[in-house]
Amino acid sequence: MKPVMPMGYQGMVATPHYIASEIGRDIVRRGGSAADAAVAVSAALGVVYPHMTGVGGDAFFMLYDAASGEIAGYNGSGRAGSGVSPSVYADAGEQEIPRRGVRSSITVPGMVDAWWEVWRRGGRMPWEELLEPAAQYAEQGFPISRNLAHWMRLGERELTACPALAELYLPQGRLLRAGDRLMQPALARTLRELQAAGRDGFYAGSVMERIVAGMERDGGLLTRGDFAAHRGEWVRTVSVSYRGCEVHQMPPNSQGFSALMMLNVLENADLSAIPRDSAAFYHLMAETVKKTFRDRDRYLTDPDFAHIPLERLLSKSYARHLYDEIGRSFPNPAPHLSPAMGQDTAYAAVVDGEGNAVSFIQSLYYDFGAAYMPDDTGVLLQNRGSFFSLDPSAPNVLAPGKRSFHTLMPAMILRGGKPWALVGSQGGEGQPQTQLSVITGLIDYGCTVQEALSLPRWIYGRTWGQDSDSLKLENRGLAAAAATLRGWGHRVELVDAWDGLTGQAQGIVIDAGGLMTGAADPRGDGLAIGW
Repeated sequence: MKPVMPMGYQGMVATPHYIASEIGRDIVRRGGSAADAAVAVSAALGVVYPHMTGVGGDAFFMLYDAASGEIAGYNGSGRAGSGVSPSVYADAGEQEIPRRGVRSSITVPGMVDAWWEVWRRGGRMPWEELLEPAAQYAEQGFPISRNLAHWMRLGERELTACPALAELYLPQGRLLRAGDRLMQPALARTLRELQAAGRDGFYAGSVMERIVAGMERDGGLLTRGDFAAHRGEWVRTVSVSYRGCEVHQMPPNSQGFSALMMLNVLENADLSAIPRDSAAFYHLMAETVKKTFRDRDRYLTDPDFAHIPLERLLSKSYARHLYDEIGRSFPNPAPHLSPAMGQDTAYAAVVDGEGNAVSFIQSLYYDFGAAYMPDDTGVLLQNRGSFFSLDPSAPNVLAPGKRSFHTLMPAMILRGGKPWALVGSQGGEGQPQTQLSVITGLIDYGCTVQEALSLPRWIYGRTWGQDSDSLKLENRGLAAAAATLRGWGHRVELVDAWDGLTGQAQGIVIDAGGLMTGAADPRGDGLAIGW
Protein backbone atom coordinates (compact mmCIF):
# COMPACT_ATOMS: atom_id res chain seq x y z
CA MET A 1 0.00 0.00 0.00
CA LYS A 2 1.35 3.42 -0.96
CA PRO A 3 -1.23 6.06 -0.04
CA VAL A 4 -0.56 9.65 -1.01
CA MET A 5 1.10 11.57 1.83
CA PRO A 6 -0.29 15.14 1.76
CA MET A 7 1.92 18.13 2.45
CA GLY A 8 1.14 21.72 3.34
CA TYR A 9 2.23 24.92 5.03
CA GLN A 10 -1.17 26.31 6.05
CA GLY A 11 -2.65 23.40 7.96
CA MET A 12 -2.98 19.65 8.35
CA VAL A 13 -5.74 17.38 9.64
CA ALA A 14 -5.51 13.59 10.11
CA THR A 15 -8.44 11.54 11.41
CA PRO A 16 -9.73 7.95 11.17
CA HIS A 17 -12.69 8.98 8.97
CA TYR A 18 -12.54 11.04 5.79
CA ILE A 19 -15.71 13.02 6.62
CA ALA A 20 -14.25 14.14 9.95
CA SER A 21 -11.01 15.15 8.21
CA GLU A 22 -12.91 17.29 5.71
CA ILE A 23 -14.81 18.97 8.55
CA GLY A 24 -11.57 19.79 10.36
CA ARG A 25 -10.05 21.28 7.21
CA ASP A 26 -13.13 23.42 6.61
CA ILE A 27 -13.10 24.80 10.16
CA VAL A 28 -9.45 25.88 9.90
CA ARG A 29 -9.91 27.37 6.43
CA ARG A 30 -12.84 29.40 7.74
CA GLY A 31 -10.54 31.00 10.31
CA GLY A 32 -10.89 28.55 13.14
CA SER A 33 -7.98 27.49 15.32
CA ALA A 34 -6.63 23.99 15.77
CA ALA A 35 -8.70 23.82 18.97
CA ASP A 36 -11.87 24.75 17.08
CA ALA A 37 -11.14 22.10 14.46
CA ALA A 38 -10.39 19.48 17.12
CA VAL A 39 -13.77 20.02 18.78
CA ALA A 40 -15.60 19.88 15.43
CA VAL A 41 -13.70 16.73 14.41
CA SER A 42 -14.33 15.09 17.77
CA ALA A 43 -18.06 15.76 17.54
CA ALA A 44 -18.18 14.52 13.95
CA LEU A 45 -16.36 11.29 14.81
CA GLY A 46 -19.08 10.58 17.35
CA VAL A 47 -21.54 10.61 14.45
CA VAL A 48 -19.65 8.89 11.62
CA TYR A 49 -17.58 6.51 13.79
CA PRO A 50 -20.21 5.63 16.41
CA HIS A 51 -18.75 2.19 17.13
CA MET A 52 -15.56 3.82 18.40
CA THR A 53 -16.61 7.08 20.03
CA GLY A 54 -19.42 9.49 20.83
CA VAL A 55 -20.90 11.98 23.27
CA GLY A 56 -21.39 9.13 25.75
CA GLY A 57 -17.64 8.49 26.01
CA ASP A 58 -14.38 10.04 27.24
CA ALA A 59 -11.64 12.08 25.57
CA PHE A 60 -8.09 13.28 26.23
CA PHE A 61 -6.74 16.40 24.49
CA MET A 62 -3.17 17.70 24.29
CA LEU A 63 -2.80 21.30 23.07
CA TYR A 64 0.24 23.29 21.99
CA ASP A 65 -0.19 27.05 21.97
CA ALA A 66 2.15 28.66 19.43
CA ALA A 67 2.00 32.12 21.02
CA SER A 68 3.16 30.98 24.46
CA GLY A 69 5.02 27.80 23.52
CA GLU A 70 3.13 25.94 26.24
CA ILE A 71 1.64 22.43 26.20
CA ALA A 72 -1.46 21.62 28.21
CA GLY A 73 -3.43 18.43 28.56
CA TYR A 74 -7.12 18.02 29.30
CA ASN A 75 -8.23 14.86 31.07
CA GLY A 76 -11.80 14.32 29.94
CA SER A 77 -12.36 11.00 31.68
CA GLY A 78 -15.38 10.44 33.89
CA ARG A 79 -15.57 9.28 37.49
CA ALA A 80 -17.58 6.41 38.89
CA GLY A 81 -20.97 7.34 40.29
CA SER A 82 -21.29 8.36 43.92
CA GLY A 83 -23.31 5.27 44.76
CA VAL A 84 -21.21 2.79 42.77
CA SER A 85 -19.00 0.44 44.81
CA PRO A 86 -17.97 -3.24 44.86
CA SER A 87 -20.74 -3.98 47.35
CA VAL A 88 -23.36 -2.97 44.79
CA TYR A 89 -22.28 -5.88 42.60
CA ALA A 90 -21.57 -8.27 45.48
CA ASP A 91 -25.06 -7.70 46.89
CA ALA A 92 -26.46 -8.62 43.46
CA GLY A 93 -24.42 -11.83 43.40
CA GLU A 94 -22.14 -10.59 40.62
CA GLN A 95 -18.48 -11.63 40.70
CA GLU A 96 -17.39 -8.89 38.31
CA ILE A 97 -18.77 -5.75 36.69
CA PRO A 98 -20.85 -6.64 33.62
CA ARG A 99 -19.07 -5.93 30.35
CA ARG A 100 -22.22 -4.71 28.59
CA GLY A 101 -25.58 -3.22 29.43
CA VAL A 102 -26.70 -0.38 31.66
CA ARG A 103 -24.85 -1.70 34.75
CA SER A 104 -21.54 -1.55 32.86
CA SER A 105 -21.98 2.20 32.29
CA ILE A 106 -20.93 3.49 35.69
CA THR A 107 -18.66 6.43 34.86
CA VAL A 108 -19.98 9.83 33.77
CA PRO A 109 -19.13 10.57 30.12
CA GLY A 110 -16.44 13.26 29.96
CA MET A 111 -16.62 14.06 26.25
CA VAL A 112 -18.87 17.13 26.14
CA ASP A 113 -17.11 18.79 29.08
CA ALA A 114 -13.78 18.25 27.28
CA TRP A 115 -15.11 19.89 24.11
CA TRP A 116 -16.28 22.88 26.10
CA GLU A 117 -13.00 23.39 27.97
CA VAL A 118 -10.82 22.95 24.88
CA TRP A 119 -12.99 25.45 23.01
CA ARG A 120 -12.87 27.96 25.88
CA ARG A 121 -9.09 27.72 26.08
CA GLY A 122 -8.10 27.75 22.41
CA GLY A 123 -11.18 28.34 20.28
CA ARG A 124 -12.27 31.50 18.51
CA MET A 125 -15.29 30.42 16.46
CA PRO A 126 -18.81 30.35 17.97
CA TRP A 127 -19.49 27.15 19.90
CA GLU A 128 -22.63 26.29 17.99
CA GLU A 129 -20.78 26.40 14.65
CA LEU A 130 -18.39 23.70 15.79
CA LEU A 131 -21.20 21.19 16.42
CA GLU A 132 -23.15 22.10 13.28
CA PRO A 133 -21.42 19.65 10.88
CA ALA A 134 -21.92 16.76 13.30
CA ALA A 135 -25.57 17.67 13.78
CA GLN A 136 -26.15 17.85 10.04
CA TYR A 137 -24.58 14.43 9.40
CA ALA A 138 -26.67 12.95 12.21
CA GLU A 139 -29.83 14.46 10.67
CA GLN A 140 -29.15 13.81 7.00
CA GLY A 141 -27.13 10.62 7.30
CA PHE A 142 -23.88 9.38 5.80
CA PRO A 143 -22.69 6.20 4.07
CA ILE A 144 -21.70 3.45 6.49
CA SER A 145 -17.95 2.86 6.15
CA ARG A 146 -16.28 -0.52 5.77
CA ASN A 147 -14.92 -0.35 9.32
CA LEU A 148 -18.28 0.53 10.87
CA ALA A 149 -19.95 -2.24 8.84
CA HIS A 150 -17.33 -4.74 10.06
CA TRP A 151 -17.97 -3.91 13.71
CA MET A 152 -21.74 -3.90 13.18
CA ARG A 153 -21.49 -7.48 11.93
CA LEU A 154 -19.35 -8.50 14.90
CA GLY A 155 -21.67 -6.75 17.36
CA GLU A 156 -25.01 -7.69 15.81
CA ARG A 157 -26.13 -9.56 18.92
CA GLU A 158 -25.44 -6.58 21.17
CA LEU A 159 -27.08 -4.14 18.75
CA THR A 160 -30.16 -6.33 18.51
CA ALA A 161 -30.48 -6.57 22.30
CA CYS A 162 -30.89 -2.80 22.81
CA PRO A 163 -34.14 -1.46 21.28
CA ALA A 164 -32.75 2.01 20.54
CA LEU A 165 -29.69 0.54 18.79
CA ALA A 166 -31.72 -2.06 16.92
CA GLU A 167 -33.92 0.73 15.54
CA LEU A 168 -30.82 2.47 14.16
CA TYR A 169 -28.77 -0.42 12.85
CA LEU A 170 -31.36 -3.10 12.07
CA PRO A 171 -34.38 -1.33 10.56
CA GLN A 172 -36.94 -3.88 9.39
CA GLY A 173 -34.86 -6.46 11.26
CA ARG A 174 -31.95 -6.43 8.78
CA LEU A 175 -28.48 -5.21 9.62
CA LEU A 176 -27.44 -2.23 7.52
CA ARG A 177 -24.44 -2.75 5.25
CA ALA A 178 -21.48 -0.71 4.03
CA GLY A 179 -22.74 2.11 1.83
CA ASP A 180 -26.21 2.22 3.40
CA ARG A 181 -27.29 5.59 4.81
CA LEU A 182 -27.19 5.78 8.60
CA MET A 183 -29.43 8.49 10.05
CA GLN A 184 -29.43 9.29 13.78
CA PRO A 185 -32.33 11.69 14.47
CA ALA A 186 -32.24 11.39 18.26
CA LEU A 187 -28.50 12.13 18.32
CA ALA A 188 -29.13 15.11 16.03
CA ARG A 189 -31.65 16.51 18.53
CA THR A 190 -29.17 16.03 21.35
CA LEU A 191 -26.44 17.86 19.42
CA ARG A 192 -28.88 20.69 18.64
CA GLU A 193 -29.64 21.02 22.34
CA LEU A 194 -25.93 21.12 23.14
CA GLN A 195 -25.44 23.81 20.51
CA ALA A 196 -27.93 25.97 22.37
CA ALA A 197 -27.11 25.09 25.97
CA GLY A 198 -23.35 24.30 25.88
CA ARG A 199 -21.86 21.75 28.25
CA ASP A 200 -24.55 22.34 30.87
CA GLY A 201 -27.12 20.84 28.52
CA PHE A 202 -25.36 17.51 28.98
CA TYR A 203 -24.56 17.69 32.69
CA ALA A 204 -27.46 19.68 34.12
CA GLY A 205 -30.04 20.16 31.38
CA SER A 206 -32.55 18.30 29.28
CA VAL A 207 -30.09 15.85 27.73
CA MET A 208 -28.92 14.75 31.17
CA GLU A 209 -32.51 14.39 32.35
CA ARG A 210 -33.36 12.00 29.51
CA ILE A 211 -30.18 9.97 29.99
CA VAL A 212 -30.68 9.55 33.74
CA ALA A 213 -34.41 8.85 33.40
CA GLY A 214 -33.63 6.06 30.95
CA MET A 215 -30.91 4.62 33.16
CA GLU A 216 -33.14 4.70 36.22
CA ARG A 217 -35.89 2.86 34.36
CA ASP A 218 -33.44 0.22 33.11
CA GLY A 219 -31.59 -0.37 36.38
CA GLY A 220 -28.60 1.92 35.91
CA LEU A 221 -26.46 3.38 38.67
CA LEU A 222 -25.60 6.95 37.61
CA THR A 223 -27.61 9.81 39.10
CA ARG A 224 -28.40 13.43 38.32
CA GLY A 225 -25.94 14.42 41.02
CA ASP A 226 -23.18 12.41 39.37
CA PHE A 227 -23.65 14.30 36.10
CA ALA A 228 -23.91 17.68 37.83
CA ALA A 229 -20.70 17.05 39.76
CA HIS A 230 -18.61 16.10 36.73
CA ARG A 231 -15.58 18.21 35.83
CA GLY A 232 -12.57 17.17 33.79
CA GLU A 233 -9.24 18.83 34.54
CA TRP A 234 -6.32 20.57 32.92
CA VAL A 235 -3.13 18.66 33.68
CA ARG A 236 0.60 18.90 33.08
CA THR A 237 1.85 16.41 30.53
CA VAL A 238 4.62 13.95 31.41
CA SER A 239 7.64 13.64 29.15
CA VAL A 240 11.03 12.03 28.54
CA SER A 241 13.84 12.76 26.13
CA TYR A 242 14.45 10.26 23.33
CA ARG A 243 17.40 10.73 20.97
CA GLY A 244 17.16 14.52 21.08
CA CYS A 245 13.35 14.68 21.04
CA GLU A 246 10.97 15.52 23.87
CA VAL A 247 8.08 13.05 23.93
CA HIS A 248 4.94 14.14 25.80
CA GLN A 249 2.09 11.96 27.05
CA MET A 250 -0.92 12.44 29.31
CA PRO A 251 -0.30 11.63 32.99
CA PRO A 252 -2.20 8.95 34.94
CA ASN A 253 -4.98 7.84 34.94
CA SER A 254 -3.80 7.54 31.29
CA GLN A 255 -1.44 4.71 30.41
CA GLY A 256 0.66 7.21 28.42
CA PHE A 257 3.64 6.90 30.77
CA SER A 258 4.05 3.27 29.68
CA ALA A 259 5.11 4.42 26.19
CA LEU A 260 7.64 6.79 27.77
CA MET A 261 9.06 3.91 29.80
CA MET A 262 9.40 1.86 26.62
CA LEU A 263 11.29 4.63 24.85
CA ASN A 264 13.61 5.00 27.84
CA VAL A 265 14.40 1.27 27.66
CA LEU A 266 15.00 1.32 23.91
CA GLU A 267 17.30 4.33 24.14
CA ASN A 268 19.89 1.93 25.56
CA ALA A 269 19.96 0.01 22.26
CA ASP A 270 21.39 0.99 18.89
CA LEU A 271 17.98 0.36 17.41
CA SER A 272 18.78 1.59 13.92
CA ALA A 273 21.36 -1.20 13.63
CA ILE A 274 18.72 -3.88 14.25
CA PRO A 275 16.88 -4.80 11.03
CA ARG A 276 13.22 -3.80 11.30
CA ASP A 277 12.05 -7.20 9.96
CA SER A 278 14.28 -9.31 12.20
CA ALA A 279 13.41 -11.60 15.08
CA ALA A 280 15.81 -9.59 17.23
CA PHE A 281 13.70 -6.46 16.69
CA TYR A 282 10.38 -8.08 17.62
CA HIS A 283 11.93 -9.88 20.60
CA LEU A 284 13.25 -6.59 21.95
CA MET A 285 9.90 -4.88 21.40
CA ALA A 286 7.90 -7.66 23.07
CA GLU A 287 10.20 -7.89 26.09
CA THR A 288 10.24 -4.10 26.50
CA VAL A 289 6.45 -4.08 26.42
CA LYS A 290 6.24 -6.84 29.04
CA LYS A 291 8.65 -5.13 31.45
CA THR A 292 6.73 -1.89 31.12
CA PHE A 293 3.26 -3.42 31.41
CA ARG A 294 4.36 -5.20 34.58
CA ASP A 295 4.78 -1.80 36.24
CA ARG A 296 1.81 -0.23 34.50
CA ASP A 297 -0.51 -2.97 35.78
CA ARG A 298 0.98 -2.74 39.25
CA TYR A 299 0.43 0.99 39.69
CA LEU A 300 -1.95 2.57 37.19
CA THR A 301 -5.21 3.92 38.54
CA ASP A 302 -6.66 7.30 39.51
CA PRO A 303 -3.77 9.24 41.10
CA ASP A 304 -6.27 10.87 43.47
CA PHE A 305 -6.67 7.45 45.10
CA ALA A 306 -3.12 6.04 45.07
CA HIS A 307 0.50 7.13 44.73
CA ILE A 308 2.07 6.34 41.35
CA PRO A 309 5.90 6.62 41.50
CA LEU A 310 6.35 8.29 38.12
CA GLU A 311 9.70 9.85 38.97
CA ARG A 312 11.22 6.41 39.49
CA LEU A 313 9.35 4.73 36.66
CA LEU A 314 10.42 7.38 34.14
CA SER A 315 14.03 7.62 35.28
CA LYS A 316 16.81 6.67 32.89
CA SER A 317 18.46 4.54 35.58
CA TYR A 318 15.35 2.40 36.01
CA ALA A 319 15.11 2.02 32.24
CA ARG A 320 18.68 0.76 32.18
CA HIS A 321 17.78 -1.77 34.87
CA LEU A 322 14.90 -3.06 32.74
CA TYR A 323 17.07 -3.17 29.62
CA ASP A 324 19.69 -5.20 31.47
CA GLU A 325 16.97 -7.62 32.64
CA ILE A 326 16.03 -8.20 29.02
CA GLY A 327 19.65 -8.76 28.04
CA ARG A 328 20.35 -11.24 30.83
CA SER A 329 17.42 -13.46 29.85
CA PHE A 330 18.01 -13.38 26.07
CA PRO A 331 16.66 -15.14 24.09
CA ASN A 332 14.12 -16.47 26.59
CA PRO A 333 10.84 -14.52 26.66
CA ALA A 334 9.55 -13.36 30.03
CA PRO A 335 6.07 -14.38 31.20
CA HIS A 336 3.47 -11.65 31.60
CA LEU A 337 -0.31 -11.60 31.30
CA SER A 338 -2.14 -8.29 31.39
CA PRO A 339 -5.85 -8.13 32.09
CA ALA A 340 -7.94 -8.18 28.92
CA MET A 341 -9.22 -4.76 27.89
CA GLY A 342 -11.19 -3.01 25.17
CA GLN A 343 -9.55 -1.63 22.07
CA ASP A 344 -12.03 0.67 20.34
CA THR A 345 -10.84 4.23 20.01
CA ALA A 346 -10.46 7.13 17.58
CA TYR A 347 -7.30 9.26 17.40
CA ALA A 348 -6.93 12.49 15.41
CA ALA A 349 -4.54 15.43 15.08
CA VAL A 350 -4.81 19.01 13.83
CA VAL A 351 -2.24 21.75 13.15
CA ASP A 352 -3.26 25.21 11.97
CA GLY A 353 -1.31 27.79 10.00
CA GLU A 354 -0.17 29.62 13.13
CA GLY A 355 1.48 26.49 14.49
CA ASN A 356 -1.15 25.66 17.12
CA ALA A 357 -1.49 21.89 17.43
CA VAL A 358 -3.92 19.45 19.04
CA SER A 359 -3.33 15.73 19.54
CA PHE A 360 -6.46 14.03 20.84
CA ILE A 361 -8.13 10.68 21.36
CA GLN A 362 -11.57 9.50 22.40
CA SER A 363 -13.40 6.26 23.04
CA LEU A 364 -16.42 4.29 24.23
CA TYR A 365 -14.02 1.54 25.47
CA TYR A 366 -15.53 -1.54 23.74
CA ASP A 367 -16.99 -1.39 20.26
CA PHE A 368 -20.38 0.31 20.75
CA GLY A 369 -19.42 0.86 24.39
CA ALA A 370 -21.96 -0.54 26.83
CA ALA A 371 -24.22 -1.38 23.87
CA TYR A 372 -26.82 0.63 25.76
CA MET A 373 -28.58 3.78 24.57
CA PRO A 374 -31.30 5.44 26.66
CA ASP A 375 -34.40 6.04 24.58
CA ASP A 376 -34.83 9.41 22.83
CA THR A 377 -31.20 10.48 23.42
CA GLY A 378 -29.10 9.02 20.61
CA VAL A 379 -26.35 8.80 23.26
CA LEU A 380 -24.49 5.49 23.22
CA LEU A 381 -22.97 5.17 26.70
CA GLN A 382 -19.44 3.96 27.37
CA ASN A 383 -18.54 0.93 29.46
CA ARG A 384 -15.14 2.24 30.57
CA GLY A 385 -16.02 1.56 34.20
CA SER A 386 -16.31 -2.16 33.51
CA PHE A 387 -12.51 -2.28 33.63
CA PHE A 388 -12.56 -1.50 37.36
CA SER A 389 -11.74 -4.46 39.58
CA LEU A 390 -13.92 -5.64 42.47
CA ASP A 391 -10.83 -7.04 44.21
CA PRO A 392 -10.03 -4.71 47.15
CA SER A 393 -6.30 -5.43 46.79
CA ALA A 394 -6.18 -4.34 43.13
CA PRO A 395 -4.87 -0.84 42.35
CA ASN A 396 -7.76 -0.27 39.97
CA VAL A 397 -10.43 -1.33 42.46
CA LEU A 398 -13.80 0.36 42.01
CA ALA A 399 -14.66 3.23 44.36
CA PRO A 400 -17.22 6.06 44.22
CA GLY A 401 -15.88 9.13 42.43
CA LYS A 402 -12.85 7.28 41.04
CA ARG A 403 -11.49 7.36 37.49
CA SER A 404 -10.50 4.02 35.98
CA PHE A 405 -7.16 2.95 34.54
CA HIS A 406 -7.48 4.55 31.10
CA THR A 407 -6.02 3.31 27.84
CA LEU A 408 -6.36 6.64 26.00
CA MET A 409 -3.00 8.31 25.28
CA PRO A 410 -2.42 11.01 22.63
CA ALA A 411 1.24 11.87 22.03
CA MET A 412 3.11 14.98 20.97
CA ILE A 413 6.84 15.07 20.17
CA LEU A 414 8.84 18.28 20.31
CA ARG A 415 12.14 19.27 18.72
CA GLY A 416 13.68 22.57 19.69
CA GLY A 417 10.67 23.31 21.88
CA LYS A 418 8.16 23.12 19.02
CA PRO A 419 5.87 20.30 17.86
CA TRP A 420 7.62 17.96 15.46
CA ALA A 421 5.19 15.02 15.46
CA LEU A 422 1.66 14.27 16.65
CA VAL A 423 0.92 10.55 16.96
CA GLY A 424 -1.75 8.27 18.34
CA SER A 425 -3.61 5.06 17.68
CA GLN A 426 -6.72 3.02 18.34
CA GLY A 427 -6.35 -0.15 20.41
CA GLY A 428 -6.29 -0.76 24.20
CA GLU A 429 -3.11 -2.73 24.89
CA GLY A 430 -1.99 -1.81 21.40
CA GLN A 431 -1.90 1.96 21.82
CA PRO A 432 1.57 2.22 23.41
CA GLN A 433 2.88 -0.53 21.13
CA THR A 434 1.63 1.07 17.93
CA GLN A 435 3.00 4.41 19.10
CA LEU A 436 6.33 2.67 19.70
CA SER A 437 6.27 1.30 16.15
CA VAL A 438 5.49 4.71 14.66
CA ILE A 439 7.86 6.76 16.83
CA THR A 440 10.84 4.45 16.33
CA GLY A 441 10.01 4.34 12.63
CA LEU A 442 10.22 8.12 12.49
CA ILE A 443 13.27 8.61 14.71
CA ASP A 444 15.36 5.43 14.45
CA TYR A 445 14.58 4.23 10.95
CA GLY A 446 14.22 7.56 9.16
CA CYS A 447 10.71 6.94 7.86
CA THR A 448 8.26 9.52 6.64
CA VAL A 449 5.05 9.63 8.66
CA GLN A 450 3.24 7.57 6.00
CA GLU A 451 6.03 5.00 5.92
CA ALA A 452 6.06 4.82 9.72
CA LEU A 453 2.31 4.15 9.83
CA SER A 454 2.68 1.51 7.14
CA LEU A 455 5.43 -0.52 8.83
CA PRO A 456 4.49 -4.10 9.82
CA ARG A 457 3.23 -4.08 13.39
CA TRP A 458 3.21 -6.35 16.38
CA ILE A 459 0.83 -6.56 19.32
CA TYR A 460 1.63 -8.30 22.57
CA GLY A 461 -1.19 -8.89 25.07
CA ARG A 462 -4.90 -9.47 25.11
CA THR A 463 -8.12 -7.77 24.17
CA TRP A 464 -11.45 -8.63 25.77
CA GLY A 465 -12.77 -12.07 24.87
CA GLN A 466 -9.27 -13.51 24.36
CA ASP A 467 -7.24 -15.70 26.71
CA SER A 468 -4.03 -15.68 24.68
CA ASP A 469 -1.04 -13.56 25.61
CA SER A 470 0.62 -14.28 22.29
CA LEU A 471 2.84 -12.02 20.26
CA LYS A 472 0.88 -11.18 17.12
CA LEU A 473 2.74 -10.14 13.96
CA GLU A 474 1.26 -8.83 10.75
CA ASN A 475 1.94 -11.45 8.10
CA ARG A 476 3.97 -9.26 5.75
CA GLY A 477 7.21 -11.07 5.04
CA LEU A 478 7.75 -12.01 8.69
CA ALA A 479 7.44 -15.82 8.48
CA ALA A 480 11.18 -16.34 9.05
CA ALA A 481 11.22 -13.95 12.00
CA ALA A 482 8.17 -15.71 13.45
CA ALA A 483 9.87 -19.11 13.17
CA THR A 484 12.95 -17.84 14.98
CA LEU A 485 10.83 -16.24 17.72
CA ARG A 486 8.97 -19.49 18.24
CA GLY A 487 12.31 -21.24 18.55
CA TRP A 488 13.22 -18.80 21.31
CA GLY A 489 10.02 -19.64 23.17
CA HIS A 490 7.61 -16.91 22.07
CA ARG A 491 3.97 -17.76 21.43
CA VAL A 492 3.63 -16.17 18.00
CA GLU A 493 0.52 -15.69 15.87
CA LEU A 494 0.72 -14.39 12.32
CA VAL A 495 -2.34 -12.24 11.66
CA ASP A 496 -3.54 -10.83 8.36
CA ALA A 497 -1.52 -8.22 6.52
CA TRP A 498 -2.84 -4.74 7.33
CA ASP A 499 -4.91 -6.25 10.15
CA GLY A 500 -7.07 -3.76 12.05
CA LEU A 501 -6.20 -5.71 15.20
CA THR A 502 -2.88 -3.84 15.17
CA GLY A 503 -4.61 -0.48 15.47
CA GLN A 504 -5.57 2.50 13.38
CA ALA A 505 -3.02 5.28 13.79
CA GLN A 506 -2.79 8.82 12.47
CA GLY A 507 0.15 11.20 12.45
CA ILE A 508 1.42 14.63 11.49
CA VAL A 509 5.08 15.68 11.19
CA ILE A 510 6.25 19.31 10.99
CA ASP A 511 9.78 19.98 9.77
CA ALA A 512 12.04 22.87 10.77
CA GLY A 513 10.88 24.90 7.80
CA GLY A 514 7.22 24.57 8.71
CA LEU A 515 6.33 21.93 6.10
CA MET A 516 3.62 19.65 7.42
CA THR A 517 3.17 16.07 6.27
CA GLY A 518 0.29 13.91 7.40
CA ALA A 519 -0.93 10.36 7.17
CA ALA A 520 -3.92 8.24 8.07
CA ASP A 521 -3.65 4.53 8.70
CA PRO A 522 -4.14 2.39 5.57
CA ARG A 523 -5.84 -0.16 7.85
CA GLY A 524 -8.80 2.17 8.42
CA ASP A 525 -11.18 4.66 6.81
CA GLY A 526 -9.13 7.75 7.57
CA LEU A 527 -7.72 10.63 5.59
CA ALA A 528 -5.01 13.22 6.05
CA ILE A 529 -5.60 16.59 4.39
CA GLY A 530 -2.96 19.30 4.01
CA TRP A 531 -3.02 22.63 2.25
